[in-house]
Parts: sequence; structure tokens; C-alpha cells
Amino acid sequence: MNDLFDDTALTASWRLPAGRALSLRPRQAGLLQVCQGQVWATMDGPHGWREGDMFLAAGDSLRVPAGQHLVIEPRHAQAGAWFSWTPEAVGAGQASWRREVAQPASELRLALRGAAGALLRLAAGLTGLAPAWRALRGRLAGAARAFRAASSASRAQGAMG
Repeated sequence: MNDLFDDTALTASWRLPAGRALSLRPRQAGLLQVCQGQVWATMDGPHGWREGDMFLAAGDSLRVPAGQHLVIEPRHAQAGAWFSWTPEAVGAGQASWRREVAQPASELRLALRGAAGALLRLAAGLTGLAPAWRALRGRLAGAARAFRAASSASRAQGAMG
């Protein structure tokens, strides 16, 4: 576990690998938002109506006061999670830029990473199907030749009769 955040504004999503925990004690209040997956969050001491352990899913957020100790980890041992941190003291222009540019860019990066993985799996699957595809193409070509031969024979017989 380690303290990760200082007073600078972060504008990206952070990956929390499966089986890892992260200890946060921000110097300024901020908003933790789960971008993908689910996290188990534990806050120490009094913190309003939310006591102790909380489970947050993608899209959920948690306001964390300055100096509050927070520990987060993926809720499921086999799946990681992605989260973002937005300090409350971020200026209006910076917050707007984060909401309108940085966050969609981060989401696009995650989507493209998923699409690249799917494309690689598709290519691997299609490569494995190449021998079957060649055999099917050969059978179809043979059937087409037989059809053309039968059709030509039928036309020739009709021309003689």
C-alpha cells in the first residue's frame, strides 16, 4: 500500500490490479469515481452516514475529505478495476476540460484496449479456421465445376435433339 495522491490534479483513469489494495490519504478533498469494475472501499473514522466498508460499481463515486484514510481494492479477486480521482479544488476551466476531454479520452483508451484484445482473439480464431476454410472452398469449387459441366452437357444434348 502507498500514498498516491498529492495536490496536483490527475486527469486519467488508474488501474487497480486484481489482488492489490491501494491506501489513499489525500491532502485535499476529492472525488473517487469507479470507471470500470467494482471496488471495495474502507474509510477510517467518522465520515458521515457512510461507515466502514462500501462497495462501489462502475459509475459510482465517493467524496473523500482531505486527510481521510481510504483503502480500495477490487471487489472480486479475479478482476481488477479502474478508477479516477478529481480533487475538489480544481478550477472551473480545469474541471470542464476534465469532464469534456480527459474523461472521454480515458474511456476511449479503455475501449480501444478492449477492442484490440478482441481483434487479436478474432485473428487467432480465424487463423485456426484457415484449413477448414480452404477445404470448404475446395468443395464449393468442385461443386461449381460439376454444376457447370452438367449444365454444358444438358445444353449440348438439347442442341443435338
